[in-house]
Amino acid sequence: MNSFESRSASATAIWVAMISVYITWGSTYLAIRFAVQTMPPFLMAGFRFLLAGSILYLWRRWSGDERPRLVHWRSAAIIGLFLLLGGNGGVVWAEQRVVSGVAALLVGATPLWMVLIDWVRGVYRPALPTLAGVLVGFVGIALLIGPAELIGLHGAIDPLGAAVLVLASFLWAAGSLYSRNASLPSSPLLATGMEMLTGGLALAALGTLSGEWARLNLAAVTWPSWLGLGYLVVFGSLVGFTAYTWLLRVAPTTLVSTYAYVNPVVAVVIGNLLADEPLTLRVVLSTVVIVGAVALITFTRPLGKRKTPSASPVESA
Repeated sequence: MNSFESRSASATAIWVAMISVYITWGSTYLAIRFAVQTMPPFLMAGFRFLLAGSILYLWRRWSGDERPRLVHWRSAAIIGLFLLLGGNGGVVWAEQRVVSGVAALLVGATPLWMVLIDWVRGVYRPALPTLAGVLVGFVGIALLIGPAELIGLHGAIDPLGAAVLVLASFLWAAGSLYSRNASLPSSPLLATGMEMLTGGLALAALGTLSGEWARLNLAAVTWPSWLGLGYLVVFGSLVGFTAYTWLLRVAPTTLVSTYAYVNPVVAVVIGNLLADEPLTLRVVLSTVVIVGAVALITFTRPLGKRKTPSASPVESA
């Protein structure tokens, strides 16, 4: 069982990891956009995680980490399916249809799902400000999408892409909460490599089943796509994802989840500066609303009444 109470980490180490997640993941939305311009999304994501996972796994096994047991692989596969296939896979697919800043804002609703999932599971009863934050957060998402965009006017945010992003954020939240108490190797780096390997394999399989190999033309892949893929492997996976999975072990969920409202700000600014993505008044207003909602949830959640958690559908999977 992995619980952050059973492990100690310095405040400096935790904040270094948090800042690395803030910066690397806030910038990966634009990297994904460049990568999927000339690469099929699921094969691209599958290769990204298979490569990063192989590096981590082989390094840690060569360094002497104990061989993982079958139960460890089972837990890693569940986490990989929820976080990487459902969460990241949904994002890379949706970024063919929406700009990176919008993707980051919708995925920024992940802590809202964490509150609702824990509430349904009976882990804790959220305080009134937390419930208000959930409501305000979904108002922010509605403001971002807007009625005009839903009916398909010029320049609209694609509704299917937006829906997939909302689902991806839910699956990411569920997988993150499951990982808190999952049976995994004691080495966070080895466990992260296993999660990447299983998730990457699932993404590659999905790409194969959806016929992406027929659409892959290596000669047509542009250098921005190669650079985007390289950035995702090194910074998005080896740095960002490794830091995130370590934080889930040693830091409170309320702190770890703050990445969700810092990343959208980073993504929108970088997308505007480097890719000329639109920074409209509605996007700015929805950013303020969503960031405010998630911050409200994060900083009021400890006031909620906690109870002994009951078995959840995710944990019993």
